[in-house]
Amino acid sequence: MTTDSSSTSTSAAGGGISTFKGQERALRADRLGTGGLLLSVLAATAPLMVVAGVMPTTFAVMGIVGQPLLFVVLGVVLVLFSVGYAEMSRHVHNAGAFYAYISRGLGGTAGAGAALVALVAYNALQIGIYGIFGFEVSGLLATYADVEIAWWIPALVAALAVGLLGWLKIDVNARVLGVLLVIEVLLVVIFDIAALADPGKEGLSLHAFNPDTLTGAGVGTALCFCIAAFLGFEQAPVYAEETSRPHVLVPRVMFFAVGGVAVFFALSSWALTVATGPSAIVGTAQKQSAGMLFFLTESRLGGTFTDVLHVLFVTGMFAALLSFHNVVARYAFAMGREGLLPAAFGRTSGTSGAPGTGSLLQTAVAVVVVAAFAIADDKPVGDPTAPVLQLFTWLGNIGALGVILLMAAASLSVVVFFVRRGAAGAQAWRLVTSALSGLALLVIAGYTVKDFEVLVGAGPDSSLSWVLPGVIGLALVAGLLLGLVLRARAPEKHARIGLGNEAFQLDKAASS
Repeated sequence: MTTDSSSTSTSAAGGGISTFKGQERALRADRLGTGGLLLSVLAATAPLMVVAGVMPTTFAVMGIVGQPLLFVVLGVVLVLFSVGYAEMSRHVHNAGAFYAYISRGLGGTAGAGAALVALVAYNALQIGIYGIFGFEVSGLLATYADVEIAWWIPALVAALAVGLLGWLKIDVNARVLGVLLVIEVLLVVIFDIAALADPGKEGLSLHAFNPDTLTGAGVGTALCFCIAAFLGFEQAPVYAEETSRPHVLVPRVMFFAVGGVAVFFALSSWALTVATGPSAIVGTAQKQSAGMLFFLTESRLGGTFTDVLHVLFVTGMFAALLSFHNVVARYAFAMGREGLLPAAFGRTSGTSGAPGTGSLLQTAVAVVVVAAFAIADDKPVGDPTAPVLQLFTWLGNIGALGVILLMAAASLSVVVFFVRRGAAGAQAWRLVTSALSGLALLVIAGYTVKDFEVLVGAGPDSSLSWVLPGVIGLALVAGLLLGLVLRARAPEKHARIGLGNEAFQLDKAASS
């Protein structure tokens, strides 16, 4: 429920709320329909970045031909996860999504821990993309405009552009994301059709869907690579307060998103194996690396199509940057509204209804981190140890680990939430799917931690194998400590963790 933007300061018993002229303590409803919500969520998956970057890397590093089957397996796991997660979204409408759900199931202290993990994880995912974005833009300018600029210049320009868009109405953001997403999906579909029409020497082989292709020590790590491609579908509940019928739209969009992503990526990765031939996909990926998709389109669709694909590769990353930025800003808003961050973060802009302070925070953090990596960059362009590439791999995998753990915790919280409400019988099949998905996600998280040095390209004895995942551990500990402090010193604030707008409606009723 949206408060009047012209209201003056109000104090209420039990912690009180305050609103300032032109600022609100609730996100504005009715801004997103099914289409806008779906596009905002899917943009984070960055389809072209996955097909051109994640898929060749997985083939090359893991040497597993059955990547298409992995996407099918993960699709099943995430559909199982979505069953309970979607049902939870019917009962809890909060921009804090993960941490709100975890608070309702496992308590406010656990919710505070989840909130810090979510804030760090989604920040890491967003900021990491600036590395590969800057690298690609500087490469495009050198190739097509004969202009040499450092990677961090386009990265910082993009950070400012994303920050500006973050202040606008979410429906404006959805239109920007929608245009970019539709175009890049169409281009990938054109490649898929071209690959199937002109297959490699082994023809339209279905070998990549053979379970025998998933044998070997690299399967667990390949799951870590592939699950990162799905990240974004779980963001639908973040926008629940900005939809007119969240109990209907949020579950619908989540199932559309996870099902569509699974099918799209399974078919696209299969098209890559068809284009090269299953027996040659690993060797081609190792030789061409992130250039494999462009290498394959050059021979089938020509240089002009490939040039356009290069450009859309960049715009697709920009769409993902904006999508993750919006999520981080809303998490900061929810945390500010509930006392986990300073109250200033819990207010929206009076003109657009967007969480402006959270948007500003995310932009500032991104600029600082990009600047730090730029200062440390003393390696030639293309060096795999260059900070520009480390920015992408390090932060991307930190963020992916955090979100996987949040999904596992959310699965457990779904079970506890409905059991405590005495609805275990009515929700029995949803509790079973949540438990199964939670166990599967914990296994994937275990492989992620175990093989972190492989994911970030470090040596087996590198301290990065524990320092980088330790960032998520530190965020969790800091959040739990914050929750314990609030429970001891400000129990009224602790009791509001995860309640979101409901807490302020109670305050409003108490003061009237």
